[in-house]
Amino acid sequence: MESLQIKDYMDQYPVTFTKDMVIEEASLRFLKTKQIGGPVIDENYKLLGFLSESDVLAKMLSAIYHNEHTEDVAGLMRQDVLSVKPYDSIIELAQMMLQNKPKVYPVVDDDGHLLGTICRNDVLKAIDQHLRSSYRAGK
Repeated sequence: MESLQIKDYMDQYPVTFTKDMVIEEASLRFLKTKQIGGPVIDENYKLLGFLSESDVLAKMLSAIYHNEHTEDVAGLMRQDVLSVKPYDSIIELAQMMLQNKPKVYPVVDDDGHLLGTICRNDVLKAIDQHLRSSYRAGK
């Protein structure tokens, strides 16, 4: 099971945001990519925070209700982000996902630079493939 590493199943081209991006632009990125969340990064791909589709939805709903312009990503992003390393175990991540709320985790190097993301569906796929290959090998 230790051979199941995050780097083999992560999305290397995730949707990303910058802290000065307006919420309307972030919403458009969610709509185009059909992602449910993404990392907020600086110009050097350093992880600054995380923005979820539900964060944007709540802010835009409030803006419509109050008929006011919304803020930028910096004011809405979560700064306390749970992230993982590319060499971490898929199995350990699956256990973390059962304990914690995030459905998408940024994958970062040892310096905190974004390498990709991994979501619950990616983890499920990895475990499913492993179980299927183990089953076939056991036949």
